[in-house]
Amino acid sequence: MSEQPRSRRQTRAAILGHLLQSGGMFRPPLAKAVRLSEASLSRILFDLKAEGLIEEVRRPAPYFGGPTGLVSLDSSVALAAFELTGTHLSLGVGGLSGELHYTERVPLPKTPTVESVGRVFHESQRLLKDWTRRRRIELAQIGVSVPGLGRLSELVNPITPCDIALLRSMLCEAFPDVPVEFTNSVVAHAMFHRCRTEDYPFVGAHLFVFVGQGVAGAWVDDAIEADALLPVELGHMVFAEDGPRCRCGHHGCVEAYTSLPALAELLGLSEPELLQLGDDWVNVIAIPSRVGQELRRRLFRLGLAIGNTLNAKPSPGIVISGWPSLLAVDDRRALIDGIDASLLGGFKPAQLSLAFVPPSSGNDPNSALAFAACCLACRGGMPVASVEAA
Repeated sequence: MSEQPRSRRQTRAAILGHLLQSGGMFRPPLAKAVRLSEASLSRILFDLKAEGLIEEVRRPAPYFGGPTGLVSLDSSVALAAFELTGTHLSLGVGGLSGELHYTERVPLPKTPTVESVGRVFHESQRLLKDWTRRRRIELAQIGVSVPGLGRLSELVNPITPCDIALLRSMLCEAFPDVPVEFTNSVVAHAMFHRCRTEDYPFVGAHLFVFVGQGVAGAWVDDAIEADALLPVELGHMVFAEDGPRCRCGHHGCVEAYTSLPALAELLGLSEPELLQLGDDWVNVIAIPSRVGQELRRRLFRLGLAIGNTLNAKPSPGIVISGWPSLLAVDDRRALIDGIDASLLGGFKPAQLSLAFVPPSSGNDPNSALAFAACCLACRGGMPVASVEAA
């Protein structure tokens, strides 16, 4: 249970965060979750309802004589999302609960540059502006997901060349009254699963690992506080200097062995062919014994990288999302063996919980949309000026 909220922004953020993660709650359990009296909660809900951020509908009571007013996020709140991938920029408009009303995908050039990526963003924000203006839609938040976005510098990106400061100013000029936030792709995927995956395995602190176009991690504490999720580029641990070339410029990174492009090459497919099969590839493609052995060796290497990451910062739990979660339990055992081989003290299930969640590659811009929703919840739905003054 989280600490008692201390400010108006924190209190509102706690309420919106619980509604975002749960999809809706009755008043008594919501008051208990945010540690407020029902009278105090009612006053805040009145404000949130007046601002168009929440709604309350009558539902059958969960038990005889129980509450009948279900509090949920207002479906009329509109958010915009931009999600940069290895091949295109995806944009969309959706609601706080994750429903998408509009999507577009603008392809990236085969060899992107800072200038060409900037032009793709310019075209995408023009499409978004035209769509929202024609429908008279007012956006409450814009979220942008960029692979390889650094924590210390927004100008250095070895994955996709782009000038974040330029992109930020471009969006702020086009949408001057709308808050704009950028994040690393793995943070967006972690937020998507934390808020959208039914029966997400952990509530407290854990390490989220995403295996898709790249391989990365995020330290998750409270998924509603955007700055509580810190990206970890564990995919760029080098295991063999003479290994396959990684898109970061090095050779032998764990990503060069276990990313989706690397998996496609191992299976004898092009990356578009693998993506077209979606999650069903594991049932459609016959894997010869030799390929299966190499697949397990690569999973073992991924486990080594995860174990090394946990050596640097211990965590009580690990959530893995991506193609490894589609494999049979016996095949995933190689990943666990890798963690066990590198983690100080070894992998002990009683001390370290491991869970797999479905892949979220190819669902863009849903992850960026979830990030936008979390950003709005984090500021309590308040205007940016009010949050900064608080």
